[in-house]
Amino acid sequence: MTLKQLSYAVAVAETGSFTEAAAKLFIAQPSLTSAIRELEKEYGITIFIRSNKGIELTPEGDEFLGYARQVLEQANLINERYTGKTIGKQRFSVSSQHYSFAVEAFVRLLKEQGGDKYEFHMRETQTYEIIEDVANLRSEIGILYLNKFNETVIRKTLRDNNLTFTPLFTAKPHVFIGKDNPLAGKKQLSLQDLKSYPRLSYEQGSHNSFYFSEEILSTVDCDKELVVCDRASLFNMLIGLNGYTICSGVISEELNGPNIIAKPLAVDDYMEIGYILPGAIRPSQLTQSYIEILRELV
Repeated sequence: MTLKQLSYAVAVAETGSFTEAAAKLFIAQPSLTSAIRELEKEYGITIFIRSNKGIELTPEGDEFLGYARQVLEQANLINERYTGKTIGKQRFSVSSQHYSFAVEAFVRLLKEQGGDKYEFHMRETQTYEIIEDVANLRSEIGILYLNKFNETVIRKTLRDNNLTFTPLFTAKPHVFIGKDNPLAGKKQLSLQDLKSYPRLSYEQGSHNSFYFSEEILSTVDCDKELVVCDRASLFNMLIGLNGYTICSGVISEELNGPNIIAKPLAVDDYMEIGYILPGAIRPSQLTQSYIEILRELV
């Protein structure tokens, strides 16, 4: 294995084509193909499946590329430390539940340390995919919550994937509603207050277990359920349909505008929001900087 071989494999994955990757790398396609085959032979794995339709990344190839990106990043850090030069783009990825403070920290990190060339990923995604992303090193860090209902299952899943959880803060349950919602005048809301309104939640895909729900109290019966995949849809429905979602209450008006407000929810529960990291890998400098910014914000 060489750093050049790893960079070749990453380039093929990013372009989705041996031809495009070879052109990008300024090498002959047969040389690129040979380098990837040597890599696959050395480790006894298949990274890419080749067909007339193109290439497809295998599950073991996806895992391998996660490690390859980490190795290349560490090599770049060594080079930068001792030569003062950065090779290629700065790369950084976050997988998170839908928290505005995570996006705000991401924006600050990019402004402070993005440099002239970068490729940053902000993945607001399903809970189980956050765990998979960090376990397979597609993301350096993940952000999610624990509470008394999901903690046993989530912690076991983290242990099984050799991941650590570090708390950032503990929040009391709140409700996001539109500022013109009939409930907006109340100082505090109860579950009974919410009973006649549509409840919004985020889709969790094939792992749609209550334990992986992004919203607490997901087992409470509700007559009107709306399930969405993205923050914009959820916020639009909160406003347009007088819906609500149960959350941490942390919101950035700068990022999300003034039309969504948070009201305390009168229930005996909590959300311990924190970040997950791979247990066996030292966090990169960008990851450490992102964590510092998170702590400042929350």
